[in-house]
Amino acid sequence: MTARLVYGHAWLHDCLAFANGDTAHAEANEIVAIATARTFGEAAGITTVHVSNPAVDTVEDGAVEPDEPMNILRCYGVEDGDWPPMVTSRALRLLPAAIREEFGTVQTTIYNGDYLEVPLAAERGVVEALTKAGFEVFRNDNLINVLDGRTVQPVDYDDPSRVAVWPLNSD
Repeated sequence: MTARLVYGHAWLHDCLAFANGDTAHAEANEIVAIATARTFGEAAGITTVHVSNPAVDTVEDGAVEPDEPMNILRCYGVEDGDWPPMVTSRALRLLPAAIREEFGTVQTTIYNGDYLEVPLAAERGVVEALTKAGFEVFRNDNLINVLDGRTVQPVDYDDPSRVAVWPLNSD
């Protein structure tokens, strides 16, 4: 079980989301590296540990040429919301069942599967319950939204406050 959790307000589903606090920064670095590569070939060449690389199949299938300028939205699964995976779905495996049941509701999306909707108003209670259960918990809204792809597909392109930025200046 994860001893450290990062959580925050996931803008897309307007609820709390949780990620592994030990790997979240490295995962976010991988997402951003792929999305900001100069070419599709450069992106496909990025070795990842924490996330799949959608540029690999996109290049290998011949959907794009390796020397074409990178546009992450042309990679398989990105515009469909499959990459990166919904950050709100992680709570289904990271949070203990009793805490999931007390504070969250399982929601189903048509395209991307299930996620746990934990209302923003439940923050205090869920953090206390997780702390009692032995988790170290810290909040970082921006990190959660980078993990959810909001650097790739902002919630609102016209509102710069709703675009996650990377790298972070601090935790």
